[in-house]
Amino acid sequence: MGKIVRALSAEGGVLCSAIDSTDMVREMARLHGASPVVTAALGRMTTAVSIMGAMLKYEGDTLTLRINGGGPCGTLTAVSDYRGNVKCCAGDPNANAPDVETAVGTDGSLTVVKDMGLKEPYIGQIPLVSGNIAEEITAYYSVSEQLPTVCALGILFDDGGGVSAAGGYMVQVVPPISEQSVKVLDENLKKMNSVQQMLEQRLDPSDIALSALSGLGGEILDSWEARYYCDCSRERTERVLISLGKKELARLAEEQEETEVCCHFCNKKYRFTAGEMLKLLKE
Repeated sequence: MGKIVRALSAEGGVLCSAIDSTDMVREMARLHGASPVVTAALGRMTTAVSIMGAMLKYEGDTLTLRINGGGPCGTLTAVSDYRGNVKCCAGDPNANAPDVETAVGTDGSLTVVKDMGLKEPYIGQIPLVSGNIAEEITAYYSVSEQLPTVCALGILFDDGGGVSAAGGYMVQVVPPISEQSVKVLDENLKKMNSVQQMLEQRLDPSDIALSALSGLGGEILDSWEARYYCDCSRERTERVLISLGKKELARLAEEQEETEVCCHFCNKKYRFTAGEMLKLLKE
């Protein structure tokens, strides 16, 4: 399980969300068999989207974060529900590169899709600049939502290449903005260690959040557990197959005795016989 903590300044203008995402990043790496550099990139995406999703208001709301920078890892996609439970995938989970920025690339865009049960989802998009995922997310909130934000993410690996720890935080300033609060926040962020250093010190998300709000009368609002969770099922897979259309279903049933569908988010495989495919034609 991961742990999400949210803290708010006394005057209500500065919100800090922090997360220990170690378990969810480990599960992501296990499910996808990801290379170290893809684990580092997709792990940061997973950490960030969990924080972002936890800002949604209602059950059923989802947030999708997608980065396509033209790098060897391909498109990175991460999805969170309103409690910060996540699932994710990479175009090539086995890709290799000297660092995350190279693996991600900069020839493309970051896209955020918020599905809040309205007629159309909210979609925001910005061009990539550095390939550094935390910097790209910080830029997204500034450009697309005009919301002053600082995002910091980090992952530690053990000597065997496994995930030792993962986490991050996001600080946002909301109106009415107090110049004094912003000044104090800027000084706090300058003094704070990197996320990697804080992970090495085994700081709890509560410690990280309150450090960012030091001198601002920060208090913990709430905290809860989140996890890597894929909601795929045979029934949902059937609906996907039906959406292909009767012509395609008939072709698949005719050409092969069994059709296998693999979930991109958890690699679970669903198999359908030719007879079962023909039954779907009638639905």
